[in-house]
Amino acid sequence: MSANEDQEMELEALRSIYEGDESFRELSPVSFQYRIGENGDPKAFLIEVSWTETYPQTAPIISMNAFFNNTISSAVKQSILAKLQEEVEVNLGTAMTYTLFEYAKDNKEQFMENHHPVNNVTSISNIISAETPNTVPSIKKKDKKEQLSKTQKRKLADKTDHKGELPRGWNWVDVIKRTAVFSQINLNYIFLNIDVLGDLNMRGFHNI
Repeated sequence: MSANEDQEMELEALRSIYEGDESFRELSPVSFQYRIGENGDPKAFLIEVSWTETYPQTAPIISMNAFFNNTISSAVKQSILAKLQEEVEVNLGTAMTYTLFEYAKDNKEQFMENHHPVNNVTSISNIISAETPNTVPSIKKKDKKEQLSKTQKRKLADKTDHKGELPRGWNWVDVIKRTAVFSQINLNYIFLNIDVLGDLNMRGFHNI
């Protein structure tokens, strides 16, 4: 019987045996996965068996590279694969996929006795912390406005209209007042000079 005929017969047997078994998965007609242990079991693992063109006369390829095994250390994986390889050597030349799966199920506790979960997934919070520097953006302080006293506020309010705006020309009032004061001072000074000059002239006239 050729290798292809052996594989066809084994494929039919596997489909019949594992029909309805959620732990079994046929990836292709020559590649299969089986989960050893229930979902949620911290010691559960998944093994994959792939047939070569000359299987079962040559050994199948056994792998534990599935993401399901991401928390299992490399040392534990290598130990399990080594033990499965020993079983392969014993059954070489015969259909052995079912045998390998059952062997793993029967020895699950022994295979995983040194298992300690490994966290290979970087948490999202760590990624965010690494990408986002822990700095507080500087806030530009606004220039502090000069605070008016109550008296200044009251005077300003008296000068404003009902909209809170200063009337046009309000600042000229003080200017005019100051100008009037200075004008009065100048006039007084002029009149004083006229009186002095007049007095001096009169004295000069009498001397002649």
